[in-house]
Amino acid sequence: MKTITCYLDFISPYAYLAFEALPQALMGTSYRVVYRPILFAALLKHHGQLGPAEIAGKREWTYRQVLWQARQLGVPLQMPAKHPFNPLALLRLGVACDPQGEPSRFVCETVFRHVWRSEGAAPDDVARLAELTAQLSPHRSPDAPEVKAQLKAHTDAAIETGVFGVPTFDVDGHLFWGLDALPMLRAYVDGDAWFDGPWVTAASVAQGVKR
Repeated sequence: MKTITCYLDFISPYAYLAFEALPQALMGTSYRVVYRPILFAALLKHHGQLGPAEIAGKREWTYRQVLWQARQLGVPLQMPAKHPFNPLALLRLGVACDPQGEPSRFVCETVFRHVWRSEGAAPDDVARLAELTAQLSPHRSPDAPEVKAQLKAHTDAAIETGVFGVPTFDVDGHLFWGLDALPMLRAYVDGDAWFDGPWVTAASVAQGVKR
């Protein structure tokens, strides 16, 4: 059985769609998933990048594409009242729901749907956050220092592992990034021999122009 570590941030519509599509993508295989919330903004800062929703043109394309992809997948998706928003409260809530800071699929599903099936509501609205917290009944307070430290530790570990975006699926040290990587992830879990060849050699291409 393969263990898949899924690094996610509830702010990402691609993470939401990949989360919803994962069971179908891996149907018939033997695996377990560990979900680890991380702060996407910290990845961007580490790599000196802006998020897709912070770049004119790319922002509009991102929203159009995810709405199209949701339609193709048959997954309900409504844009929240504003995006990007501050996801810290949602991430800490997810972490607080498990002693190891690794929320169950049910918890992740509930938080993702709070954001992406919101019918135009604000994900960080105080009243809605209170209702969500009451629904999930976390083992610890999301504001507890140890919860904040655990979220930071997850994020730091993701950076150390080489994660640069969400969603990222880590299997045996192989990183698969994004919704469109799910077929590739499936091939690896199935034992495709391709990963003994091109996967390895692709990393040896020399970098040309640097800016």
